Amino acid sequence: MTHIAVLGSTNMDLVTYVTKAPQRGETVTGREFCTIPGGKGANQAIAAARAGATVSMIGAVGNDSFGLRLRDTLEHSGVDTDFLRTVEGPSGTAHIVVDDEGGNSIVVIPGANGTVDHLSPGDEGLITSADTLLLQLEIPLAAVVAGAEAARRHGVRTVLTPSPVQPLPPELLAVTDLLVPNQYEAITLTGRTDPREAATALLELVPEVVVTLGATGSLYLARGVDPLVVPAPRVTAVDTTGAGDTFVGTLAVALAEEKPVHEALSWAAAAAAISVQRAGASVSMPYRPEIDARYTA
Repeated sequence: MTHIAVLGSTNMDLVTYVTKAPQRGETVTGREFCTIPGGKGANQAIAAARAGATVSMIGAVGNDSFGLRLRDTLEHSGVDTDFLRTVEGPSGTAHIVVDDEGGNSIVVIPGANGTVDHLSPGDEGLITSADTLLLQLEIPLAAVVAGAEAARRHGVRTVLTPSPVQPLPPELLAVTDLLVPNQYEAITLTGRTDPREAATALLELVPEVVVTLGATGSLYLARGVDPLVVPAPRVTAVDTTGAGDTFVGTLAVALAEEKPVHEALSWAAAAAAISVQRAGASVSMPYRPEIDARYTA
């Protein structure tokens, strides 16, 4: 079975549902509030596990009630948490506002994730045992670089989601195999307003790029091959939170299983389409039989 390692964040999502998100200085009345385990690292781990991989999580939670629930949620989704540390202080949180169109705005407070600034004993060994290492930017950059460098030393494929978007140091780009920004992140990283031009610019820095385009689908570029545009299934979105992480986690499984790129992208798009029709991030992620049923070549 495919083994995916995830080095990244775990957050408790504090989600408020509103008709319309407030503007600066405005107060609005929401209709619902809930707490949902999340974080980009944990989300991608859960997505990959539900898609059929063996998944191990490297990161940290606080010694609070959120930390207990985060660990429990990962374990119940089939994610191994032996390398998920518990540290003094609060767990990470993400404060999310979701509007009636399914759009969201998010403020992340790192909490325990901020302590993951290096690889701990055993982390590199776990990375070595994996087929793929998933990385994001909700933990300190030093750990992301260290994880990617460890993966490169041992021939493990690295997939980086550059979110929250920030300048990517050359030493990280040098050990990134596949970069998966969304359209906003690709434009921000390159200064190019056209997604294809942005992806082309990023391809000068890494061997493969997938730019996710929301409801439009995704754009794949690799050196020496023609660009590939894969549409997303048409659905009515309820909540887009976690859709990108669903896509990345599922895509990593498909690529590790050596599915053709077009098939892998379509399969991941099917998973993301299912997730946006449900509220929440981790709780909305589909299991493999659901993805297979929704997938069309």
